[in-house]
Amino acid sequence: MPDVDVATNLARVRERLAAACARAGRPADSVGLVAVTKRIPLPLVAAVVQAGQLDLGENRLQDALPRQDALAGQLGRAAAPVRWHFIGHLQRNKAARAAGRFALIHGVHATELAERLDRRAAELGLRQPVLLQVNATREPQKDGLAPDETVDVACAVAAFGHLDLRGLMAMARYGDGEADLRRTFGSVRELRDRARSACGLPLPELSMGMSDDFEAAILEGATLVRIGTAIFGPRPG
Repeated sequence: MPDVDVATNLARVRERLAAACARAGRPADSVGLVAVTKRIPLPLVAAVVQAGQLDLGENRLQDALPRQDALAGQLGRAAAPVRWHFIGHLQRNKAARAAGRFALIHGVHATELAERLDRRAAELGLRQPVLLQVNATREPQKDGLAPDETVDVACAVAAFGHLDLRGLMAMARYGDGEADLRRTFGSVRELRDRARSACGLPLPELSMGMSDDFEAAILEGATLVRIGTAIFGPRPG
């Protein structure tokens, strides 16, 4: 297992987050931190929870579900409850397994996927919080809705009785400078505002920003940032 001081790294990330919020004229508690734990050894995941980080993100369902159970067993009954986020590509044929297992599913990228989640949530008697994923940079290798279809899809998903549409999720282009990052993140915020007006929902969440670009995302209105490397160091291969 790598020798990583996750508590110190977490504190540094929180300092950076607070500084970005101050620069944006926002309170630090207006932005939530999701620690991305994909492929991170379980003892390090437990360490970050013990340091007070309760929102965790996984991007592969086949890893996330057993990890939820394993972490609960390692932390014990006295531990504070962890809030799991699903942040990766969710295949339609796996939607039924995801419903009800995550505090928030970030990557709903198609109406058909939303329909399957809604159907399973209805069977479970719950409402599943979700975000719509937008391919804001229109990169062919990325999942997500095209920007020009996002508002219509948001209104369609808003009508499902067992989904709680909370907002949008997006990723910027890797390696972009701050001006381009802010332009991308700002365009997602504008899309959210249009969807809010069209659908009549508050849509409070914007999941934008990762280890290399989350300050720019916060300046453009991010309410959730997804941080892995800055907390855990480079991931094992």
